[in-house]
Amino acid sequence: MNYKIKTDSEEQTRAIARKIGERLVARDVILLEGDLGAGKTTFTKGLAEGLEIPQMVKSPTFTIVREYTKGRLPLYHMDVYRLEDADDDLGLEEYFQGSGVSVVEWAHFIAADLPKEYIRVTLKHVAEHVREMEVEPVGERYETLCSEVFGK
Repeated sequence: MNYKIKTDSEEQTRAIARKIGERLVARDVILLEGDLGAGKTTFTKGLAEGLEIPQMVKSPTFTIVREYTKGRLPLYHMDVYRLEDADDDLGLEEYFQGSGVSVVEWAHFIAADLPKEYIRVTLKHVAEHVREMEVEPVGERYETLCSEVFGK
């Protein structure tokens, strides 16, 4: 079951992500899709709050992976946009199988390297402050997590 939510502020987007972040455990994977400015980094900031990470979360656009290790669990925030044509083994499974939570922006570019189960969050810019969020849990663990957060 997919969940569709509209938010009209960054705080609402962060609050939803925070609720998800509070329930995440090691090796959980969140995939983020959406155009530039759709709210992917804002969503990740909320996840970090739920993971009790005190550091300021920034987009990893120029570093591919930013690691935040001072929280309840480490957060591995990846932006794989520039890896669209990469044929090499990227070593991302080390993050996916590690002791933290992986958040992958533009995940469709590395579809073959992704785990079989995850939560996909697609963010769409609807108006100046309005975002539409579609949350798709893939796998029983994530279906349970999303039903806890969103009901049903």
